[in-house]
Amino acid sequence: MPDWIAAITLGVIEGLTEFLPISSTGHLLIAEHWLPHQTELFNVVIQCGAVLAVLLVFAGRIKQLLAQWNEPAARAYLLKLILAFGLTGAGGLALKKAGMVLPKELAPIAWATLIGGVIMFAIEFLRQGKTGGQEVTWLMAVAIGGAQLLAAACPGTSRSGATIMIALALGLSRVAATEFTFLLSLPTMFAAGAWEIRHALKHSNGEVQNWTLVFLGTLVAALTAFAAVKWLLKFVQSHTFIGFAWYRVALGIILLVVIFRAGQI
Repeated sequence: MPDWIAAITLGVIEGLTEFLPISSTGHLLIAEHWLPHQTELFNVVIQCGAVLAVLLVFAGRIKQLLAQWNEPAARAYLLKLILAFGLTGAGGLALKKAGMVLPKELAPIAWATLIGGVIMFAIEFLRQGKTGGQEVTWLMAVAIGGAQLLAAACPGTSRSGATIMIALALGLSRVAATEFTFLLSLPTMFAAGAWEIRHALKHSNGEVQNWTLVFLGTLVAALTAFAAVKWLLKFVQSHTFIGFAWYRVALGIILLVVIFRAGQI
């Protein structure tokens, strides 16, 4: 497969899965088992491209929050975002300093995908008939920060999936949970992206980076993510996450069968 087709394919995968509760990292790692290998820098930069989509979609909301900083509700909301980001950032740095390396094998991704789907089923079952509140509490902010950190450490978990579902479990509405999760992704993903880009450039070991492919993948990821975010925001207004739960369970089972037949488990 030509590298440019691989770059476009990975960009589409990243854009579609970064904000849907199905794990972008997991899908990229799965795709890399069959597509031409890309550098770590490529994967990090296209993720930043996907996050740009959120910045565009929520530009009006961000301006509103900043303009209303002097109002208690807006200030509290921003401080809760900062708290959740701070917990994730501190925890992520601690994991990096401890030498944590994300697994590249399919087995942990498959199990995380399957278990995540089962948890989504459980939370949706418990929430039947409940609409949820609109206010993000301090407890929710802490829990969402912790869920985001868990997702960062476990490929296949899904950052958006983990944060949205913990918010739903604590009584937040789908729309409010989705908005908070997406806004939180901005500082989180940009900070993580800057860190990883710096690390990748510093430890490239002479690896040549095709910046044309990086730009192509990033552009595709941004455009695809923009469409995915707009669609999901409309979707959660009248739908549950059961469909995503079925997808995760089915994908997890398929991956485990593939791994079993390959004799890896």
